[in-house]
Amino acid sequence: VQLQASGGGLVQTGGSLRLSCAASGRTLSSYTAGWFRQAPGKEREFVAGITWTDGRTDYADSVEDRFTISRNNAKNTVYLQMNSLKPEDTAVYYCAARQYYNGNIKLRNVYHYWGQGTQVTVSS
Repeated sequence: VQLQASGGGLVQTGGSLRLSCAASGRTLSSYTAGWFRQAPGKEREFVAGITWTDGRTDYADSVEDRFTISRNNAKNTVYLQMNSLKPEDTAVYYCAARQYYNGNIKLRNVYHYWGQGTQVTVSS
């Protein structure tokens, strides 16, 4: 499956953005999906994930109650709605996926497929 992330941009503190991760080549309904981010000089970190079976979601503590991950299998797309953005949310955001996976969705190395990343910049 190929993943294409989009929707990043420049936004002021407190603003909102919605990222999209569109899949091609395979139907996304059988894939657990996640969003990760990487700020300059830092490691890539987990942001949010959603399982393929029951749509269970999980979030990093730093984005809980501000970000929402969702999926539309009919559109073969996973979304990340980001509200109340802060300067520390500035990073390149990547979507990732793995087929038929129900384990720990916070782990970066369990994902087999990655999108190219989209830049999110939050100005203070």
